[in-house]
Amino acid sequence: MNSTTARRMDWQDWALLVLLSVLWGGSFFFAKIAVGAIPPLTVALCRVALAALTLYALGRLLKIAIPCDGLFWRDVFIMGLLNNAIPFSLIFWGQQAIGAGLASILNATTPVFTVLVAHVFTADERVGPLKLIGVLFGIAGVAVMVGSDALAGFGNHLWAELAVLAAALSYGFAGVFGRRFKSRPPLMVAAGQLTGSTCWLLLPVLLLDRPWSLDFPGWRVAGAVIALALLSTALAYLIFFRILRRAGATNLSLVTLLIPVSAVLLGVGFLGEVMEVHHLAGMGLIALGLAAIDGRLWRLIRA
Repeated sequence: MNSTTARRMDWQDWALLVLLSVLWGGSFFFAKIAVGAIPPLTVALCRVALAALTLYALGRLLKIAIPCDGLFWRDVFIMGLLNNAIPFSLIFWGQQAIGAGLASILNATTPVFTVLVAHVFTADERVGPLKLIGVLFGIAGVAVMVGSDALAGFGNHLWAELAVLAAALSYGFAGVFGRRFKSRPPLMVAAGQLTGSTCWLLLPVLLLDRPWSLDFPGWRVAGAVIALALLSTALAYLIFFRILRRAGATNLSLVTLLIPVSAVLLGVGFLGEVMEVHHLAGMGLIALGLAAIDGRLWRLIRA
């Protein structure tokens, strides 16, 4: 596995991480609308294929060439399998049985899996007790923020819940594997990865979903799929690979802790929702966890 030096994140990294959390926070909402009318594998295929076409068009405008070497395409196909094809399919399948709140809690275990995978397979992102404690605080904060209602049905749909956890594990492997793309432009890697994801998903969709036999789901569902592709995938992966090359896999995985925070703040700011006590308590736990992972606050206290 190629190595890159992990480092503490600066304000630009944190700003990009917050923006990514907003884009991916919206994906749970868009996906819930889409899978209510379209089979999960078809939603996943539409998401990655449309996003790939968008990035190729953008690359052509910016005159960024996609490489033709076999090593690049081997790696982006593996990345597409780990980072898109497997987790998208598992999460969309799981969301047919469980709500977005519970799915976001289970998805928030991604930093745990990433920390463990990075500890085993890398030399410069070893797990320390402070980082592990911070991740656990963050997951607890996500659970408190989403609320007891989301956890009330935990265990009732075991296979769906295990599917989302397996998706989080796949994301952990993808974050570590993606370190090898440090020297490549983010747009090039994102477009290549999404092309690989499209190829992985195409045959299963044709064989299992037979999309040509489906009725048009309506413009509301179509709009959700388009937003899922353009905002939560094409734009999101440009930011994803930029953070990965700057800050490393374990720092990047923290975005899953920020996604529920973004969702709540967007609801308060744009939908007139009310900020409740458990939201503030959850945000406090997440902030404490992120401070522990970052380490600067604790070093300042010790100093």
